[in-house]
Amino acid sequence: MFDIKWLRANRDEFDASMTRRGLGPQSKKLIELDDRRRDAIAELNDLQELRNKSSRQIGQAKAQGDEEKAQKLLAEVADLRAKVQAGEEQQRLNSEALNEVLLQLPNLLADDVPEGKDENDNVEIGRFLEPTTFDFTPKEHYELGEALGQMDFEAAARMSGSRFVVLKGQVALLERALANFMLNQHVMYHDFTEISGPLLVRSEALVGTGQLPKFSEDAFETTDGRWLIPTSEVTLTNLVREQILDLKELPVRVTSLSQCFRAEAGSAGRDTRGMLRQHQFSKVEMVVISTPESAQAEHKRMLSCSQKVLELLELPYRTVRLCQGDMGATMRRTFDIEVWMPGQNTYREVASISWAGDWQARRMNARYRNDEGKVEFVHTLNGSGVAVGRMLIAVMENYQNEDGTIRVPEPLQNYMGGLQTIGLPAIGSPAIGSPA
Repeated sequence: MFDIKWLRANRDEFDASMTRRGLGPQSKKLIELDDRRRDAIAELNDLQELRNKSSRQIGQAKAQGDEEKAQKLLAEVADLRAKVQAGEEQQRLNSEALNEVLLQLPNLLADDVPEGKDENDNVEIGRFLEPTTFDFTPKEHYELGEALGQMDFEAAARMSGSRFVVLKGQVALLERALANFMLNQHVMYHDFTEISGPLLVRSEALVGTGQLPKFSEDAFETTDGRWLIPTSEVTLTNLVREQILDLKELPVRVTSLSQCFRAEAGSAGRDTRGMLRQHQFSKVEMVVISTPESAQAEHKRMLSCSQKVLELLELPYRTVRLCQGDMGATMRRTFDIEVWMPGQNTYREVASISWAGDWQARRMNARYRNDEGKVEFVHTLNGSGVAVGRMLIAVMENYQNEDGTIRVPEPLQNYMGGLQTIGLPAIGSPAIGSPA
């Protein structure tokens, strides 16, 4: 969402960013819509002033005993009242027309976003470890999981259709261990507050973070008009909607583990095997609400928080700065973390860390009072901390053994009752979820 006053004063900057987004200049259309809105407001103000003046004259005419003039003025006021009502309706329609266009427009791109058409033009800015190598041909996660009898896509398809999975036994335990490990990292060491929030939200919440109205086809709507969240970014960011925060409250750093639901409307035929692209998946999300001045530092800090998760698990990854063609519509700048997937012999994205500026805050009317007492819009940032399902894939593929068993990374073993190898019983205890 954009401030139309700012847009009028910065047409070149606005149009340049919209052009980089592939839309071309947009300011002319918006200013024309705003001119109509302004003209309607001016006309309405004139009508209201004339109506108020005539209303005052009615009393004066009656006081002077001029009933004929009073009746004439009453007729004029009735006519003006109808015109005012029509003017108010026109003003409402003009404002809605302007807002409808504004709500469809993507965020401005930051100046340091690289040029490019798609993911092939993203710019690598760092790596951790070299890709894992094996003296055997590594398998993909679904081959490992199905062979262990602990990953069942057929059972999921019978009850839910494609792009769902049933996890069992030790693999299900591994997924839970990963989620708890990530949450503990962010809460205990990264200064985030854990939140458990709704999975169902009203339309206004999705409008606030930018998933509506433009991307409704990728979300699931319920019969009562609520929506299943596509990410807990929606829940966490909307915690501050319609609020004015004190400066001392910022930054707000919150994290959450939630189920996420996406229709994957634009991914027909992509990643149809396995767990890479599911309609339902779990993710640990981080959101920061900050002042404009601290947003850049918070963006870098969030990136390091997500990177630390992968480093503690000793998973090879690379970090990329997304180019303009691969950027989400709601963000000004995004860093992706891509983990090495040996079974696919490539890097795949497991986390996106993004800065939205005040774009979401304006849609949510989320503000703060600065040290001068002036009320301004906050900046919002969000990032995966990280996607649990994709991290499960990464652990399974990077820690696989030739016999199909999977080593458990040392940091996760305490979360799994000391289990060291999936596919084998824990030392001194019965097998957890052994295949039947």
